[in-house]
Amino acid sequence: MREYELTEYIPKTLPRGGLSEIEGERIWREFGTQVDVQFPTPKTKYEWELRSEGWVGYIPVSSDLSLSLRPKVALENLFHMLEYAYRLKSLKFLAGLMSCDSLDAYYRQLARILARRVLERGRKGFYRAYIDDSDKLPYLRGRMDILALASAPWQAVLLCHYQNHTPDVVENQILNWTLRCISRSGVCNEDIAPEIRKAYRMLQPLVELTSFSAKDCVDRLYNRLNEDYEPLHALCRFFLEHSGPTLSVGTHKVLPFLVDMDRLYELFIYEWLAANLPSRYFLKPQENVYIGPEGDLKFIIDIVIYDRTTGEPAFVADTKYKAPDRPSTSDIAQVATYANLKDCHNAVLIYPQPISHPINDMVGNVRVRTLEFDLSGDLEAAGQVFVRRLIG
Repeated sequence: MREYELTEYIPKTLPRGGLSEIEGERIWREFGTQVDVQFPTPKTKYEWELRSEGWVGYIPVSSDLSLSLRPKVALENLFHMLEYAYRLKSLKFLAGLMSCDSLDAYYRQLARILARRVLERGRKGFYRAYIDDSDKLPYLRGRMDILALASAPWQAVLLCHYQNHTPDVVENQILNWTLRCISRSGVCNEDIAPEIRKAYRMLQPLVELTSFSAKDCVDRLYNRLNEDYEPLHALCRFFLEHSGPTLSVGTHKVLPFLVDMDRLYELFIYEWLAANLPSRYFLKPQENVYIGPEGDLKFIIDIVIYDRTTGEPAFVADTKYKAPDRPSTSDIAQVATYANLKDCHNAVLIYPQPISHPINDMVGNVRVRTLEFDLSGDLEAAGQVFVRRLIG
């Protein structure tokens, strides 16, 4: 198995024989967003050039080739970012995962945790709920449909409306779909794959196979009978968010595992601030602002921080997972526009490391600043520095 390691935004050159034309074309067609591919030409000195475009994870290209996309930040900090972003930090079982030596290993250990918790819940009995159902039966069950009987009195069956106590509910369907995606990912090794398959087989006869997205795993309502599903769905969100498109590798279907670092940085900043901002403030992520006579133009603001005492926006923030020498005019114009739309006088551009030429200037009546939530060292200490500078 050939495996090439790519670090974010750092070009990697390969000899002309390092990739076949078919492999290069597959990377370009299927993963051009995640990996920039320069084919051998005189410009590249007849070598291949690959560059990860801000993504980390694992891409199985063919039966004997994979790409391992490595982060610029330390793995331990990456794991902490994932814990905050996907609300895994409160689950109390991640201490051992800090010793993982790769993102793939972290993925596998989380998959094992999910499988074991599903198996544990299965031994206790999966959550069941009453759902409305209708069927034509030779006997009365629940409520008989009188109109249907009157319209066809000669039929020997009754149309009945009843409630069915079943495990085939969304709570279990999400688990089933996620385990299926993990089992097809090609990332789990021989030690973990049997546990994934066992948990999947336990659910398979009980629930209908239904596809879900990461969004379906959040903001769900839980009760005393299914409250232990909340951490399971948090894990499911992590896996579904980072499962890429299905690829055929040999005779197998596999799903690459990919993390968009730009999106992760935004989620991490929001969740860290939600947990650590002074109680005077609250925030909203991905706030939509509509303009135009019919409201057909939409802006999506990364983070809006509100003052609880007034209910008014105190800061508008936009995260930028890049390290320029200075902010671009388009980034400044963007965040200033967001602030004006919210009638807010403080706008902040947030970077993952200090930039050479920070700004703290007025754009009209909006104060625009650049701040960093530095990912290179201790994240908690960096966060405290960031908050002091933000509200100071």
